[in-house]
Amino acid sequence: MKGLTSSFICSHFLFVLLTSAALDTITTDKPIRDGDTIVSAGEFYELGFFSPGNSKDRYVGIWYKKILPTTVVWVANRNTPLNDTSGVLKLRPNGILVLVNSSNASIWSSNSSRSLKNPKARLLDSGNLIVSDGNDRDPEINFTWQSFDFPGNTLLPGMKLGRNLVTGMDWYTSSWKSADDPSPGEYVNRLDSHGYPRLLVLKNSSIVYSSGPWNGIAFSGSPNNKPNTYYTFEFVVNQHEIYYKYEIRNVSLPTRVVINSAGVLEHLTWIERSQSWFLYLTAQFDNCDRFALCGPYASCNINNSPPCDCLSGFEPRYPQQYAADWSSGCVRRTSLHCNQDGFLIFTGIKMPDSRHSRYNESMNLEECKKLCLADCNCTAYSNLDVRNGGSGCLQWFGELIDIREFSQNEQDLFVRVAASELDSDRKRRRKRTTLIAVISVVVATFILSFLAWFSFQRRKRRTGSANGNEDMELPLFDLVTVTSATKNFSSANVIGEGGFGPVYKGILPNGQEIAVKRLSKYSGQGLQELKNEIVLISKLQHRNLVKLLGCCLEGEERMLIYEFMPNTSLDYFIFDPSRNTSLAWKNRFEIAMGISRGLLYLHQDSRLRIIHRDLKTSNILLDGGINAKISDFGLAKLLGGDQVEGKTKRIIGTYGYMSPEYAVDGKYSVKSDVFSIGVIILEIISGRRNRKFRHLEHHHNLLGHAWLLWNEGKALELMDERLEESFSESQVLRCIQVGLLCVQKLPEDRPTMASVVFWLENEGLVLPQPKQPGFFIERNSMESTESADEGCLTYTVSLTVLEPR
Repeated sequence: MKGLTSSFICSHFLFVLLTSAALDTITTDKPIRDGDTIVSAGEFYELGFFSPGNSKDRYVGIWYKKILPTTVVWVANRNTPLNDTSGVLKLRPNGILVLVNSSNASIWSSNSSRSLKNPKARLLDSGNLIVSDGNDRDPEINFTWQSFDFPGNTLLPGMKLGRNLVTGMDWYTSSWKSADDPSPGEYVNRLDSHGYPRLLVLKNSSIVYSSGPWNGIAFSGSPNNKPNTYYTFEFVVNQHEIYYKYEIRNVSLPTRVVINSAGVLEHLTWIERSQSWFLYLTAQFDNCDRFALCGPYASCNINNSPPCDCLSGFEPRYPQQYAADWSSGCVRRTSLHCNQDGFLIFTGIKMPDSRHSRYNESMNLEECKKLCLADCNCTAYSNLDVRNGGSGCLQWFGELIDIREFSQNEQDLFVRVAASELDSDRKRRRKRTTLIAVISVVVATFILSFLAWFSFQRRKRRTGSANGNEDMELPLFDLVTVTSATKNFSSANVIGEGGFGPVYKGILPNGQEIAVKRLSKYSGQGLQELKNEIVLISKLQHRNLVKLLGCCLEGEERMLIYEFMPNTSLDYFIFDPSRNTSLAWKNRFEIAMGISRGLLYLHQDSRLRIIHRDLKTSNILLDGGINAKISDFGLAKLLGGDQVEGKTKRIIGTYGYMSPEYAVDGKYSVKSDVFSIGVIILEIISGRRNRKFRHLEHHHNLLGHAWLLWNEGKALELMDERLEESFSESQVLRCIQVGLLCVQKLPEDRPTMASVVFWLENEGLVLPQPKQPGFFIERNSMESTESADEGCLTYTVSLTVLEPR
């Protein structure tokens, strides 16, 4: 009897299991016809055919099983409705879902990355429809297609908004045109990855709402949307994915985030007691949430009339119009003076729009401040993450827009203002004791500055005439300090060596790490190159240029003192098989972007137009955050006025990076540097040196090899094989194309750096097709086997000399 009972229970359990599987599953021999449905195992969701509102058109969709009236959360054929009830949803043997009409014509289908032996489509209790192999032990993980990758107007718990950087999958929600028409309407809710990512609502292509940047807990524009007893929120930025999602702690509580036909984001929760949807939260709850309502450098407070007001240190751009129209915003009351500026702190506000921003997760706030102050284009900074006292660095560049007051926001914003504005703000905001302390600091700073100036002038008078340093505007380090910092120039402190001489690591008495470049007595360079570097780089301030702290000119010593770069130079990583695996594609792309931005600054955005002339991987230094810093300006040339190019008989540089017109004729221009960065971009992608590149089938250099692959449609074969796990195919192809455009033979064919930066930053652009690169000739067998280092050669041809670097 006991055996019969056990047998009955087992048989009953098997029957229930099979029945349940049948209820939530579509198979190749069990399609869904109009009138049929499948239901998730827990009876949370149902899939079938429906007609929205008063429409008679038929759609395949997913809705809540136990909620009336019917609430649809996903629609398959949004753009192609059926006009009758003859539709059938089939699962083909290869694992593709197909919706066919009365003529058996496909009007909608899924896609699949691979064929399946035993395909099944299953509706999960999460509301996700997945296609997987029925024999797979983990079908909810190893699926080939899921409806969650193609949202409609609804974001369910567990769904992502953002982008997969590897596959290119873009997750976003779009409004219905109306309650009767689920086809995509005017509004889209998506994550924008320009600068530091944030969520946007767009009407067609215009931004109507921005969530503000994520602060580790919530978006700064939605301070109420924080983890609580009902929901958890997650924001992920890594080399593979950028996305936002939320989860519900109680899975039995139906909840959804909808972008309605008016473009309003609504977070709705089902209340069983009242049998209705409760509006838990809305993103846009007043007029201040209109994107950039108050214009630049202004904040919005809905309790004021008018709601807009300038930030401290700013005034209305057009005072006579401020009461009615604030779209022009505010302007600075006092002009900036770069490293003489300071920062005002603003609390309880929505952080500005972060499209033109940069971030570093490893920096602290003090490091962030120093970096921002050193870059004249940096207008504000803040912690990236407010948790545990704050961490990371977020910096803004350009005008600050879309600010509003939120007293419950915990993030502080430090806005760059002229030093004089700091005093006036302190008078208004700080107590008298604080003001006295500030004045004391200012006085102390003035005294120290005066003493430093006096000391500098005394040394300048002592060494100026002998060294010809009348134009040098940098602090002078005394020899005792530098000697002590480098442990008497110990060989153990040597971190590199170039044409100038050895480079030592040092530590100043205050603990600051420095790099000391010491002119060698046997160097091919001398005082002129040193002076050239001091005069040029001391006038430049940019986050992608190495910072020159000062120099030492005592006795026979000629030394330059730089900020220390803990990750040495780019060539140290990409050309060494034991180290290049630590430089993922995301890092390499950001390095390429950093070099490009730095070069754009030199060519166009700085007060001086500068041609670097020796741009190469060993002159690209990397800081602790793997940010690129252009260094070594000893060979740089300054172009004045309307000058666009120059010519020299003394050609100094590095083989493999020099443009044809410079190497052959001595002509240099901004396009010479463009050629060099093109070489660097291709080296970053491939992990191979241009000059040392070898191939079994030809004797071309790296540029020639890349050109051949591009013309054969095999450009991805250029990529470093160690990047296969982390790269974005479209991004790599775009970088290869930009690199080839930069190394074209003729200078007039090469793009400007403004175009290079724009092309690298923006996907989806149609770029010009590259022409033949410079030096597109095969080397002979003897040259192809030479073991010389990169360009350390000297020769003389018609007054043209290539000197060692």
